[in-house]
Amino acid sequence: MSRQYDVVLLGASGFTGALTAEYLEKNAPAELKWAVAGRNRAKLEPFGRDVLIADVTDAASLKALAESTRLVVTTVGPYIQYGELLVAACAEAGTDYLDLTGEPEFVDRMYVKYHERALQTGARIIHACGFDSIPYDLGVQYTVEQLPERVPIAVDGLLRAGGKPSGGTFHTAITAFSRPKQNLDAHTARKKAEVRPVGRRARAVAGRIHRQQGFWAVPLPTVDPQIVGYSGRLLDRYGPDFRYSHYAAVKHLPMVAGGIGGVALLATAAQIPPARKALLSRLQPGDGPSPEVRAKSWFKVRFVGRGGGKQVITEVAGGDPGYDETAKMLGESALCLSLDDLPETAGQTTTAAAMGPALRERLVKAGMTFATLSTSDY
Repeated sequence: MSRQYDVVLLGASGFTGALTAEYLEKNAPAELKWAVAGRNRAKLEPFGRDVLIADVTDAASLKALAESTRLVVTTVGPYIQYGELLVAACAEAGTDYLDLTGEPEFVDRMYVKYHERALQTGARIIHACGFDSIPYDLGVQYTVEQLPERVPIAVDGLLRAGGKPSGGTFHTAITAFSRPKQNLDAHTARKKAEVRPVGRRARAVAGRIHRQQGFWAVPLPTVDPQIVGYSGRLLDRYGPDFRYSHYAAVKHLPMVAGGIGGVALLATAAQIPPARKALLSRLQPGDGPSPEVRAKSWFKVRFVGRGGGKQVITEVAGGDPGYDETAKMLGESALCLSLDDLPETAGQTTTAAAMGPALRERLVKAGMTFATLSTSDY
C-alpha cells in the first residue's frame, strides 16, 4: 500500500497521546514515516513532526487522514463518543487502526458495524492496545503456549496494581458506567453477529469471589476478558474448550467489600445527569499524574493455567500501568504492526491474534516482563 505515512498518531496533544508521541520519537527507526494529527495545529507543532488537521467529529477530515497512512493510532476517547467515524474511515480505506479503548460497548458496536468491511479491505482493527488489554491478552497467550495442545484449557488472571488515573481515563469510566442498557444491547448484537469457531469454543466466565494464590480473587468486570475470549476464538492453539476468568487480587476482605461498594456507588451516580456532571468536573481530559507519581506506579498480573493434567503459573509485570506502560504498549504495537513479519489477519482482531509473540518480544526488550513462576502436574 503506497501511502504518504506509515503511522499517524491522532490525539498527541492529550496526556497519553503526548507520552505515546515521546515514545515513538525515542524508539521509532529513522525510516518510519510518522506524523501527528488533531484539531489544533499550534498544540501539535512542538512535536516536530508533520501535522495533519483532523477532527473526530468530521468524517471528511478522517477519510483524508485514513487515506494518507497505512496505520492510524488514536488516543482520543471516550471512544463511544469520539471513535466511530475514525473506525469507519479506516475500515473503508483498508487502513490499520489501533486504540486504547477500555469500553466493551464500543468494541462490540464496532465489530457489528465494521468488521465485515474491514475484512473486505484488509484493514486490521485492533482495540485495547494499552493496559487494557495487552498484559492479559498476551499474558494468557504466553500461558497457553506452555500447556499441552488440543486439550481443554482454563486460565485465571489476577491483577495487582498501584497508580493514579488521568482525566481522560476517569471520563471514559464514568461514560461507560452511565450506559448499562447500551452495553447490554451492544453485547447481544455482537453475539448474534460474530461467527463462532466450528468444533471448539472459547469464552470468558465471570467467576466468583474466592481465595487464590494468597489473595482474595474478586471478579473484575473490565473489557479484558472480552478481548481474551475473542483471541481464544480466533486462535486454535487455545484448544477445543477454552475458558478465561479475570480477577482483582486483594489482600484483605474489608478492601473487597469497600471496593465493590465504591464501584456500585460510582456506577449509580453516573446514571444521574447532575451527579454525572459533578463527577466529570473533578478531573479534566488532559490531566494526569506527575512523572514522580508515575515512577512509583506498578502492575503485576499472575496467570494460573490448567490443561491436560498440567498447571503453569506465569506473571506479566511492568511500571506505571495507565500511562508510561500504556504509551509503551501502544507505541510498540504501532511499530510491530508497521514493521514486523506478522500472520495474515484482517477485520476486527486482537493483539494476540495479529501480533502475538512478535509484540511480546518487543515489550520484553522495552522492559516489561513475562515470566514463568512454576509448572506442575495436577
